[in-house]
Amino acid sequence: MDEIIKLLRLRRYSGHTIKAYKSHLKLFFEHFPSRKPESLSDADVHSYLNYLIVTKKISPSYQNQAVNAAKFYFETVLGRPRQTYRLERPQREERLPTVLNLDEVKKIFSMIDNLKHKCLIYLIYSAGLRIGEVINLRIGDVDSKRMLLHIRGAKGKKDRYTILSPAVLVMLREYYKQYSPAEFLFEGIKGDRYSIRSVQNIFAKALNLSKIRKHATVHTLRHSFATHLLESGVDLRYIQELLGHASSRTTEIYTHVSNRNLSKIESPIEKLFKVSEPLAAYGA
Repeated sequence: MDEIIKLLRLRRYSGHTIKAYKSHLKLFFEHFPSRKPESLSDADVHSYLNYLIVTKKISPSYQNQAVNAAKFYFETVLGRPRQTYRLERPQREERLPTVLNLDEVKKIFSMIDNLKHKCLIYLIYSAGLRIGEVINLRIGDVDSKRMLLHIRGAKGKKDRYTILSPAVLVMLREYYKQYSPAEFLFEGIKGDRYSIRSVQNIFAKALNLSKIRKHATVHTLRHSFATHLLESGVDLRYIQELLGHASSRTTEIYTHVSNRNLSKIESPIEKLFKVSEPLAAYGA
């Protein structure tokens, strides 16, 4: 396992991926307690995946990650030829993201009083950031002259720029005066970067206080950012660039949750009734 972790680090895998692969491989090896890991075969992987699917009822995303961990072990650690190791991939579930409307976003924001907390949550929505991106922002990543945020080493190890809101910049300047962060824009008590769990707790508390019943998370703000841009007429290609999506197909999911076009579609029942007639019939 130490050798596996060493190789993952050398290949610059994220801490989150290293932790996930370690967990998946540990469970995989333990599934065959009388076998040495290097003796396991293609058939053993299929057997293990069948166990996860049938017995454990795992999700397709969990299965994909288990496959990736196994592939890394056999191909990278053991050096087996890639073409001799074939695994069927699960069909990805096509679920639409939860999106908050503008009134809901405003209501959630109104429940946050602490200035640092406000800046964190406002910045995530206003720039479409992932939670890991906001906690990794350094002071120098805020370009107030060009009104851009420099996102470094984001998903896929790619840098990008996204927009910096003038309203949020005013808030950030006040925050900087009060908190004087040294390196990271948002720092914990000990001066290290702010924790993911803390950001999640801030949002969860505000959501609960707002009484909004949608199943929303911090990442919902990123989905809402993209959807609201699309509804305001921003070209999908620019939204893709702001979000840092490698493929336009990923960004196109927001066309399915946007009301820009759906709200213009008239129900066929309108051809049967005038709006006032069915309402009058029910005493409205």
